Amino acid sequence: MARIVMKFGGTSMAGMERIRNVAARVKHVVEQGHEVAVVVSAMAGETDRLVGFCKEASPLYDPAEYDVVVASGEQVTSGLLAMTLKAMGVDARSWLGWQLPIRTNEAHAKARIGEIDTVDLLASMGSGTVAVIPGFQGMMEDGRVSTLGRGGSDTSAVAVAAAVKADRCDIYTDVDGVYTTDPRIVARARKLDLVTYEEMLELASVGAKVLQTRSVGLAMKEGVVVQVLSSFDDPTQDDLPGTLIVSEEELEAKLKEDKMERQLITGIAHDKNEAKITLTRVPDRPGAVAHIFGPLADAAINVDMIIQNVGRDKGETDVTFTVPGADLARALDVLEGQKDVIGFNRIIPDTKVAKVSVVGVGMKSHAGVASAMFQALADRGINILAISTSEIKVSVLIDEDETELAVRVLHTAYGLDAPVA
Repeated sequence: MARIVMKFGGTSMAGMERIRNVAARVKHVVEQGHEVAVVVSAMAGETDRLVGFCKEASPLYDPAEYDVVVASGEQVTSGLLAMTLKAMGVDARSWLGWQLPIRTNEAHAKARIGEIDTVDLLASMGSGTVAVIPGFQGMMEDGRVSTLGRGGSDTSAVAVAAAVKADRCDIYTDVDGVYTTDPRIVARARKLDLVTYEEMLELASVGAKVLQTRSVGLAMKEGVVVQVLSSFDDPTQDDLPGTLIVSEEELEAKLKEDKMERQLITGIAHDKNEAKITLTRVPDRPGAVAHIFGPLADAAINVDMIIQNVGRDKGETDVTFTVPGADLARALDVLEGQKDVIGFNRIIPDTKVAKVSVVGVGMKSHAGVASAMFQALADRGINILAISTSEIKVSVLIDEDETELAVRVLHTAYGLDAPVA
């Protein structure tokens, strides 16, 4: 008998027919003798609808009341799933964030989970009752509802799995695993059996939409084995053909067991939600860059790629960097407010850009990954606007219109295409 946390996303919960499909899947796992907790998202599109109401009520809405409104979507699906399970003869009950409780820090709309009180939850699961828990929500120290930010149900599921010491956390989505790239762009993309935490963290951070970045970081920190599965496969299928997210040591052991070599590159990700900002004629003196990025950091705006051109004869330079597209307006406002301090001449924003990244733990021990990327793009006439790297990732900024071409070119260049059937 195993203890399993099952998480179902918005598309899996979109209407009663799909909720019944989820319930059938949960019932099958329960009938195998496992202890089960289920974490659910709101129905697809419901959170957007609720956010729209908040903006309609007040453009400058109170974040505390915003959390009260948007957390209701998951409350509805948790109750409906518990009802459906009972109708199928499975003992179940819902546990809202404040009933466990899931304690978070004091940051409405972007709270972080601190601890989860699992005493009552474990007792209930031990008696054979399926716990149905709304994702995305928790409770602050003052007793008010908090939410974890968009995609936060993934983090809820991993946090619950860590708290109850689950054997596995299964994340059910509308795809059947993690692919070498988006199959909608590259038809010959391959599904991966195993991906390391580090690789998944990088893939999630540079545009892969399978898992929320924070959930992967938490899984790596707590050692939670995560499996990505499709909620639309046969619910009675025991051989789950998903992707396991594991430690590097576990991956090495599996490769050794199967007598396989590690793939140099694991996947190609892309993100069109990027914006480029260029500040012209910035004084080329110590502290100038700090005056740019300090205020942006204070405004919680994440800066990714940074290029500072060689100083001109007049002691001036241009500084180019990227921010998330959703933060562009705020970033421009912050920089305009600091214009006299920074001393730049003009701000030039550009939203017609995209970030394309190659990710793989294998590049730790192999040289030439970046040069192969640059050459492959150059051969197809794709211009690189900016570059950033980490130990297992190389990212480039390119024209948005060339995104799909770049992904296909790189997928082929690194030998990731599946064989032709």
